[in-house]
Amino acid sequence: MDDVKKLWQAYIEQKDPKAREALILRYAPLIKYVVGRLGLKVPASLEQNDLLSYGMIGLIEAIDRFDLSYDVKFETYAISRIKGQIIDSIRAMDILPRSVYRHAKEIEAAFSELSQLLGRLPTDSEVADHLGISVKEYHRWLGNASWIVISLDQPIIFSDGEQASLYDSLEDDTVQTPAEAVDRQEAIERVATAITQLPKREQLLVSLYYNDGLTMKEIGEVLGVSESRVSQLHAKVMLALRSFITNQDFATRKSYQKRGTYVPAVAASG
Repeated sequence: MDDVKKLWQAYIEQKDPKAREALILRYAPLIKYVVGRLGLKVPASLEQNDLLSYGMIGLIEAIDRFDLSYDVKFETYAISRIKGQIIDSIRAMDILPRSVYRHAKEIEAAFSELSQLLGRLPTDSEVADHLGISVKEYHRWLGNASWIVISLDQPIIFSDGEQASLYDSLEDDTVQTPAEAVDRQEAIERVATAITQLPKREQLLVSLYYNDGLTMKEIGEVLGVSESRVSQLHAKVMLALRSFITNQDFATRKSYQKRGTYVPAVAASG
């Protein structure tokens, strides 16, 4: 039996405080890893250490709630808890001006309108022109929006009630009933289709971040751009995917509605 498993058993079975402390120290590096993957620009009212402190709370909660019977590695479980705690703590402080939320909605709406008009995802300059701002200002809006649109894990709710996260389209190893699997697979395919509409660089970003687990800084080195630019691109990808899915879902509903009114008319004439 390895030392880590002994620590877990000592803490879970005996509530040994020393084992708990040892586990916290062992997994503390996960906090910096998560903060690096978020790639958030810290507002003036916060310091990097604040993010690490929020992450520590998430790590401790993960250790206290983890069960060895879970069919998942602790690292996977903890990363989700740490990230969630950091995001929740920041949002609870309500430190972001309302303009940030408004700008994020305006960008998503611009993507939606331009995508329908152009038949493809718009370029940065096209979105900026549509919004009536400079490309530099548009990038600033995207950087701020990264605080709001942080992750592919956020759920997409379709008009038929089905849900899928954007991350589901990359990997789904959950066990479901056949009916649930069919419904979920349809939702995932719609999300995966949206990802294929992205430019190759953005598709690479999604793969490096969600499949390979690279941090924003590491992705920047691969793409040859700054960490802040990667954060902007990530926010743009999230908003673009959501607008694409919204358009796709609306088109599906519209098609169903047309068929719903057309079929009875035929039946009546017969």
